[in-house]
Formats: sequence, structure tokens, C-alpha cells
Amino acid sequence: MSKWKNKLRSYMKTPASFIAMLFIMLSALITFAILLFLIAYILVKGIPHLTTDLFAMKYTSENGSLMPALINTLLMTAFSLIIAVPLGIFSAIFLVEYSGKGNKFVEIIRITTETLSGIPSIVYGLFGMLFFVSTLKMGYSLLSGAFTLSIMILPLIMRTTEEALKSVPDTYREGSFGLGAGKLRTVFRVVLPSAVPGILAGVILAVGRIVGETAALIYTAGTVPEVAVNPMDSGRTLAVHMYNLSNEGLFMDKAYATAVVLLVMVVGINWLSGFIAKKITKGKDNE
Repeated sequence: MSKWKNKLRSYMKTPASFIAMLFIMLSALITFAILLFLIAYILVKGIPHLTTDLFAMKYTSENGSLMPALINTLLMTAFSLIIAVPLGIFSAIFLVEYSGKGNKFVEIIRITTETLSGIPSIVYGLFGMLFFVSTLKMGYSLLSGAFTLSIMILPLIMRTTEEALKSVPDTYREGSFGLGAGKLRTVFRVVLPSAVPGILAGVILAVGRIVGETAALIYTAGTVPEVAVNPMDSGRTLAVHMYNLSNEGLFMDKAYATAVVLLVMVVGINWLSGFIAKKITKGKDNE
């Protein structure tokens, strides 16, 4: 308690610092309150409508089952990450570890990725429909949606991985070089393991965008309420399923229940990613 009193006294000495502290604390409280309200609202509205019919393997107009959409969401997330994560990580490695300072080509790549991150998702959806669905003849399929989403999340993974690699101290690289390791070995055995928590943070954000995406998937993956047997089949994700239910206006209770499942899914993925990051970090420290 005395520690907080001392801090408060130090802030009171300069009015500008005290006002800034109040503003920061108020902003944090407002953000936390909004998040808490949204979570509570979804849970209160959705939990009473979580029934066994909602988890039936076959969707019908009577049960409004979300299980096919849930399976399609997991498949879509896996396909998109398989495409985007290696490209994003290797591109970031090139930008940080192999490109020289003041490289014009690198500046063009950075400007391009920043531009891509600001494009609305509906534009990605139209591009995916014109290129993957029509031009490449993939049709409305999980693969068309996965390629479209991988382009959407690629800038996010690149930027977060780039920042994670930059945060690794240069002494790690110098120590590895001093022991006789080459550039490639240093990057993959020293730098990348140290940057894993930051890289996983970018992957978590990417997963959140994949799971919550609707506009791009309606134009590429379609809205078929069935489990996609193979990547070339059409299928809706949870977010698209929730949009369709709410858009019809007849199944709002099922839409809220779907939102609860979606929320639990995102929280579970975040927890799992954090758990993996801690395990990797501990294993590296033990070495």
C-alpha cells in the first residue's frame, strides 16, 4: 500500500503526469469494461440456447446445427495457416536477416505489405472470387477461401514475425557466429527459437481474423451448410453460419449460441498458443 502512495505522491508533484496517469488508467478501465460487457452479453444471450440439436452432425432448417460449420472452420484455419505461415515467416527472415540496410526492394515490400493490411475484406473476397473461383476454376471451395484468407493474413504474420526477429539481441547472433555457426544455422537454431513467442502472437491474431471472417468467405468458400469432405468442396464457417442465421431473422437464439461457441473456440486457441509458447521458451532456457 505504501508503494502505491509513494507513486501517487510522485505523480501529484507534476500535474501533467497526474493527468496523464488518470487518462491512461481511465482508458484501460473503459477498454476492460467494454470487453467484459461484450463477453457477458454473448454468454447471457447464447448459453440458454446451447442444446444437443445445435451439435448434430447434419444441418437441417429445424435444428440449425453448427457442427458442420465448426468442422469447416477448423479445416479453413488449418489450410490458411499452412499456406500463409511459412511464407510470412520466411519473408520476415529475408527482410530482417538477409536484406541489407537501405535496400530499395525491401522498402517496396514493406510498403506493399502495409497496403495489403489496410484493404477491406470485401475487396479480398471479390478478388478471390474473380481469380481463384473463376479464373483458376476452383469454384466455391475451402481451398479458394483458404488462398484468399492466406493473402489477408500474410501481412500480419510478416510484420509480427519481423518485429519478433528484431527484438532478438544481436549478441545471440554474434555468439553463434563466434562459435563457428553459419548464417542459416544461426537463424534457425538461435534466432527463430528466441522469437517464437512473438511469432505465435502474430499467428494467434491471424487465427482470430480467419475465424471471424465472413465477407471474403461468402464469395469464395460459399455458404453450403455441410461438412466439406475434401478441399474442393464448398462449406460455411462458424462466422458465415452465424451471419446467415441472423440475416434470416428466424434463428437469432441459435445465432447467439453460435457466438458463444465461437468465443470459446477463440479463447481456447489463444490459451493453447500461449501454453505452447511457454513450453518452447522453457525448453530453450533449460538447454
